[in-house]
Amino acid sequence: MLSSLLPHCLVLAALYTLCSIPLVQNYIAACGCTAASTHYPTVAMSQMAFGSSTAYGPGCGRCFKLTLLNTFTSDPPFFPDVNKSLVVKVTDLCPTGGNGWCSATSDKANLGGEFINFDLAWPSPAIPDDFFPSNVSFYGYADFGVWNVSYEAVSCLQGWAGARQNAALGSVDDGSSVCCPADPTGNVNDTCPSYSDQNGIPPDTTTSWAPALLTGSIPSRAVLSLLFVLALLACSI
Repeated sequence: MLSSLLPHCLVLAALYTLCSIPLVQNYIAACGCTAASTHYPTVAMSQMAFGSSTAYGPGCGRCFKLTLLNTFTSDPPFFPDVNKSLVVKVTDLCPTGGNGWCSATSDKANLGGEFINFDLAWPSPAIPDDFFPSNVSFYGYADFGVWNVSYEAVSCLQGWAGARQNAALGSVDDGSSVCCPADPTGNVNDTCPSYSDQNGIPPDTTTSWAPALLTGSIPSRAVLSLLFVLALLACSI
């Protein structure tokens, strides 16, 4: 499967970086999530966090909630009146290589000095055009670049916009290298192994099976909240 292009970057410069990628509607990415998943907020995850150098990894299907707090590089910092949030689902891999935002290894940080990166599919019809607040009359520009954000790992079935759309759940069937759980919990029955490092065989997450995940109880989980930095920067491929 083809890796994504990275013409813009959103950087979480505490522990994570986050890049934005141009949305290709109905694109089947590394996890093999259904084409309909691209109609909702999705991200690619850097290789170290994703857990595989190709195809699927333990990061596939996970959901995260990001809440914008204030800008990081503008002077003075901009504090929006409303702290907007977005729940995203991991559907793709951002491979390690070069000195880009996904280049971090276990002993080398990426361009933002951090070790984890998300690529947000944006602009997207699933995300409002004004998701990133601005104050053009005061600053003279709309794109602030860096944001402080709060971060939570959340249940996809409880928070992701595509969770109640059967067509957006699960994976396509290519015969071998897909794994996109509707709501991975860490259990071997619903979480992807590493395809490249362990040659793991994934649980069945094909689209025909996905609706069954909506009929059972939603597993409880701890919600992790941390303060991170979100940056929107232009970067070359």
